[in-house]
Amino acid sequence: MAISKDKKQQLVADLGALLSDAKMTVYAQYQGLSVADLQDLRKMAREAGVKIKIVKNRLVKVALNEVAVYKNTDTTGLEGQLLYAISSEDEVAPAQVLDKFAKDHEALNLKGAFSGEGNNLSEDEVKSLAKLPSRQQLIAEVVNMLESGVNDITNALSGNLHALLDGVSAKATK
Repeated sequence: MAISKDKKQQLVADLGALLSDAKMTVYAQYQGLSVADLQDLRKMAREAGVKIKIVKNRLVKVALNEVAVYKNTDTTGLEGQLLYAISSEDEVAPAQVLDKFAKDHEALNLKGAFSGEGNNLSEDEVKSLAKLPSRQQLIAEVVNMLESGVNDITNALSGNLHALLDGVSAKATK
């Protein structure tokens, strides 16, 4: 069933708004996935703050052209049945969600991505991104490292204080 021109314009406008706020947009071929599989993927993506869009590539190219950052981005890789995972919060979340889902569903094949700066990333670069820890994990690691130094200093100082008090106490009892 054909979509009306007004509906297409609305789709392009909505997609353009999503892309202009996106930190990362990953695209993948999904031919062979069932509707239930796509629903599972959307649920997993929603939990990670990622939006899944299935839109004709021609409309995506038009939307990319309307966003200043993506005007000169190479779109030759947008061929076949593609779905788009878009995140405005985390740079690696779309790659992680699709990579994790692709491990259980061979029909999903990562093809590439667009960074928030307008760079086109290859399939290998997307897979490398998927292996990185999330932003929240990195923040937790930094906080843990900072906290461990404070704990070490506190323990060292309290140990010396206890030794000093024990020494003074021993002198006082003699």
